[in-house]
Amino acid sequence: MKIAVLGAGAWGTALAMQISQRHQVALWARNAEHVSGMRKARSNPLYLGDFRFNDHLSIESELEAALQDADLILSVVPTAGFRNILKEINALGSQLPVIWANKGLEPETAKLPHEVALEELGNGRHWGALSGPSFAAELVRGLPTAITLAANDEVFARDAGALLHGGNFRVYTSTDVAGVSVGGALKNVMAIASGISDGMEFGNNARAALITRGLAEMTRFGVALGGQKETFMGLAGSGDLILTCTGQYSRNREVGIRLASGQSLSDILQSLGHVAEGVNTTREVIRRAEQLGVDMPITYEVDQVLSHGKSPRTAVENLLSREQKSEAV
Repeated sequence: MKIAVLGAGAWGTALAMQISQRHQVALWARNAEHVSGMRKARSNPLYLGDFRFNDHLSIESELEAALQDADLILSVVPTAGFRNILKEINALGSQLPVIWANKGLEPETAKLPHEVALEELGNGRHWGALSGPSFAAELVRGLPTAITLAANDEVFARDAGALLHGGNFRVYTSTDVAGVSVGGALKNVMAIASGISDGMEFGNNARAALITRGLAEMTRFGVALGGQKETFMGLAGSGDLILTCTGQYSRNREVGIRLASGQSLSDILQSLGHVAEGVNTTREVIRRAEQLGVDMPITYEVDQVLSHGKSPRTAVENLLSREQKSEAV
């Protein structure tokens, strides 16, 4: 079995290394210099340190070469480039099933990855989303990790999940692609809010409240888009949310912490060196929520900080001063 992993950032590389313990893997990156460096080092020092690749993992700079003789495509390119990579796959005449592990909403269209996949791949082809509480730095060290694979076909979800499942990597399956996609996107927005709260030293009580109300906000948005409420109680919902809002490796939480300290967003993003999907996602969620008529108070305040110059302290104060309401709303 051969799996083509597209995108050699930290998460793409970690997944490629994990899967290569049981299958042949071609790890593709667009940047030829990056590919050359990985081939020479047999690792990805740019994004994942000196963890060594095994002999089952090859590195490719040509997409056609990566897809040759593959049985499955796992796309881990940023959401902003997801549509383009699907178009490139189609242009090569490939009909391989596609699973993606990117999270967020497409810039300008505010569409989730599964909506992009439906437009570019159609519903007659197998595709799905891989999401859940998972830091690359822990997976690559062999630490226990459990995630969800949601697909447009139950049998495909089970079979593809079985290919990825094994060792320290547990894969649960679902057919709620919409719910899993929303969970993966919105947890990054909530992590920025959590980081702001932590950066301002508002304490554990405030963080717990943000996570809990953030979950309610995610669920409202997801159900409005056809997701199942139960999904948000699982790994791709509350599990990923808790990890991203509290974990030391969370880039989106780090964005919030630095914003609270007074750093500018441009300086923060330049120094991170990795994509923080929540920054772009926040603006698109606001756009989509307005279309759906869904109340998103935490997302709104995060957007005000990121895009409209509101101070982090004022944003938190606005959330605290909202009128009393039932928790069930």
